[in-house]
Amino acid sequence: MRNVLKAPEGERLALMGNEAIARGLVEAGVSVVTGYPGTPSSEVLMTLHEFGAGGDIYVEWAVNERVAFEIAYGASIGGARAAVTMKAPGASVALDPLISSAYGGVEGGLMVLVADDPGPHTTQTEQDDRWLGFLAKLPVLSPSSPQEAKDLTVASFELSEAVKLPVILRTTTRVNHAVGDVVLGPLRPPKRVVLFRKDVPRFVRAGMAWNLERHRWLNRQLSTVEEVFEKVSAVRNTAEGSGKACVVTEGAAYNYVAEAVSELGAEVKIVKLALLFPPPRRFLSEVLEDCERVLVVEELDPYVETLVRSLLSELGRGVPVYGKTASGMALEGELNTRIVREAIASALLGSAAARRSATAEPSRSIGVPPRPPPMCPGCPHRNTYVALLLGMARAGYGRDEVPVFGDIGCYALGAQPPLEAIWTEHSMGASISMAMGLKVAGYDKPVVAVIGDSTFFHAGIQPLIEVAHKQIDVLVVIVDNSVVAMTGHQSTPAWPELESGRKARPMSIESVVKAIGVDRVEVVDPYDLDEAIEAFARLLREPGVRVLISRHPCALMEARVKGVPYRYRVIEDRCVGCLACVRVTGCPALYFDGQRVRIAEEDCLGCGLCARFCPYKAIEVIRSG
Repeated sequence: MRNVLKAPEGERLALMGNEAIARGLVEAGVSVVTGYPGTPSSEVLMTLHEFGAGGDIYVEWAVNERVAFEIAYGASIGGARAAVTMKAPGASVALDPLISSAYGGVEGGLMVLVADDPGPHTTQTEQDDRWLGFLAKLPVLSPSSPQEAKDLTVASFELSEAVKLPVILRTTTRVNHAVGDVVLGPLRPPKRVVLFRKDVPRFVRAGMAWNLERHRWLNRQLSTVEEVFEKVSAVRNTAEGSGKACVVTEGAAYNYVAEAVSELGAEVKIVKLALLFPPPRRFLSEVLEDCERVLVVEELDPYVETLVRSLLSELGRGVPVYGKTASGMALEGELNTRIVREAIASALLGSAAARRSATAEPSRSIGVPPRPPPMCPGCPHRNTYVALLLGMARAGYGRDEVPVFGDIGCYALGAQPPLEAIWTEHSMGASISMAMGLKVAGYDKPVVAVIGDSTFFHAGIQPLIEVAHKQIDVLVVIVDNSVVAMTGHQSTPAWPELESGRKARPMSIESVVKAIGVDRVEVVDPYDLDEAIEAFARLLREPGVRVLISRHPCALMEARVKGVPYRYRVIEDRCVGCLACVRVTGCPALYFDGQRVRIAEEDCLGCGLCARFCPYKAIEVIRSG
């Protein structure tokens, strides 16, 4: 496979948006890249790891997004070029230091990749991080294709160093995961630390008079951003086409607009923004000068619509502006060409065009039945939940008596049938805090918090300290599969060697938990179901702060490393089609042919849970291969 990080200038490659961003980081001469895994942003660091950038660049996952940002910021104030990557909720984790960084500014360029997820496809919220520009007072750039993603990555460093501020590159899933032709630019060596000078008024936020002056400095810097951006960026704010009917758009939505206008064959001016904050006021005032009707096409919030309405109002132009409230485009979910075509026809082109659009041939779609995301075959979390539920029964409790607070990760899929084990999934680390909240509010039965190993390191340590310090009766279950599995098998602090090849000191969850001072710590292997059931039953009966570490490697990762020595199959003349194995486990390797259960042997990873619950002993183990 072609090394996208070392291919020569001028070569054209088909790249995913995240791969293009990784290439852009190398073209920009970045020396430090860090982040926390989260779809749709993960492949940026994964690409850097895969193609060996770690030899010249520090490329490592951090324990969470706040720490990742602060590592990158520490590098940038010393003159190095640095980048940090995260998905949308991760921006909330990093928000405190992100806002403070605007006051201190940078010396080396600093790019903050924030990947939003309209849809949503893999994210608990559809938050719109374009608003971060207004909140943090930092420039925000928006690409609409993999080529622009690479080019704006490079431009973000030039802009950052020119205005001495971190720059946010805000993407969405359809840009991060789209694949397109990308023409490569020149490579440059990493820009490392030059000198870090002591400057207390600049970098110490404890002085209120200093903060006031730095805020004035920040506002002055922002006033120069539009002019500087036009000088340093190969990707510009642009206008294409002509006419009195105008569409203002940005990001992935631009692609729908371009397709819709082409399908309509209409005379429409398309205004595409690459700089979202500060608003490019001069550009917009010039390019909208001759527009008689304006439609704003964007996903999620009416961010650009708000900018356009405000600007036209200030300029005294009585131009009708159509957006979310008047176009039929929802505040939730993704757009598509059909939605945009109908909005353009209705808002800008009149009733005849609207009728033509409405009767146009609809896009063909495949009728795929809905299916909730399942845990993988052999997933140890499935065993953990089965053991927890059976342990509740053994301890004398009903399933509706013991609240189970969940957390962010693969194990959140335990909310789906047939397990339906967890009651909540809120935010990283919240399982422990929320369990404590219910308990201190007077709940008189056991309360369980389930959290993954990576999530525990990310945001679970502090709430466990709170529970232990206040001596609250909570059972914390740490499901340890030895990897950040849901986002593509990234390293955790327990790894002795990282993806880059760097040797690390592995962090022991048991040692951390014991140092916090909980009352009891136990470790079980959920593949040993009887032991796990007994441990749950015993700990549910006990008072105090209890931690049960349910440890078994991710089945997919283990299969890739060790292979699959054993699989299972159904003995046809014994299976009566009772579906007990399916109803208990929900394993996707099991399927029903109308008469009996079958096992897709190529999917089976040999955990044996289905055989455990077959009342007719109709499932047997076989040696793989």
